[in-house]
Amino acid sequence: MTAAKRIICVGHAALDRIYRIEAFPPVPTKVRAIEHVEAGGGMAANAAVAIARLGGKAELWSRIGDDAAGAAIRSGLKAEGVDVRYLQAFEGARSSTSAIIVDDKGERMIVGQRDAGMPSGTSWLPLERVKEADAVLGDLRWLEGIRAVFTRARKDGVPTLLDAELGAREALRGILKLTDYAIFSAPALREFAAGATDEERLDHVLSQGPLHAGVTLGKEGYLWREREHSGQVPAFNASVTDTTGAGDAFHGAFALMLAEGRTGNERARVAAAVAALKCARLGARAGLPTRAELEAFLSSKSA
Repeated sequence: MTAAKRIICVGHAALDRIYRIEAFPPVPTKVRAIEHVEAGGGMAANAAVAIARLGGKAELWSRIGDDAAGAAIRSGLKAEGVDVRYLQAFEGARSSTSAIIVDDKGERMIVGQRDAGMPSGTSWLPLERVKEADAVLGDLRWLEGIRAVFTRARKDGVPTLLDAELGAREALRGILKLTDYAIFSAPALREFAAGATDEERLDHVLSQGPLHAGVTLGKEGYLWREREHSGQVPAFNASVTDTTGAGDAFHGAFALMLAEGRTGNERARVAAAVAALKCARLGARAGLPTRAELEAFLSSKSA
């Protein structure tokens, strides 16, 4: 049996407070929640949990406050088997929290709070550990962190995967120069890259330096391009309760498949399956599959 692959995830960790309602009202009013959960969130943190559920070794390098929300974030990640030795709690800082409203169609509105005064320095990061990783995944919520870790990964020959979401547009061009695999949400790609089609926009991303550029398109699947290859992997039909964290699940699974040496379409197909399974339950993590659950799902779709 091969050893589990180790992925370092760098970026955002949060605490989500999720409310499920029947439908979004046409005007501001009081709405009764059908269901409410409090659970861990954050792009890099969710990706780390996806990796751990699938049998990988996930290590989260992130920042939280020394507060009750931060304690809940840490304990939730530890319970999932994520290595949180380098989840740094800063005294006097406030951990990120989000209020997420989800309707019966699985669509959601997210109101997030992040502490603008959270220390951004990276001197405490154990960059010498990067060379021991099989891949590094990062988001754009901690620019200093992702620059430092991706720079070291490039030096050490460790592949990097960027979760490119809305925000940090001005910094994105420089980060792409350090990125091997750039995976965008559709809104982020259309905000960043010029072009009449998503194919043209992905070609623009490739011109910035990555080996692989892709975009998650929801029900339309995953479109990707490389220098000599391209493809589109369809999304899986699955019940949708909540789409929160589907992109994070996709990125985490993709990073693990990359570390395991899977081919382009294989990586994307597995990632699409993990994202689809995640959507079956409320919250960013409850629906994330184990490796056995993933393989059973994929087998059922191949039959």
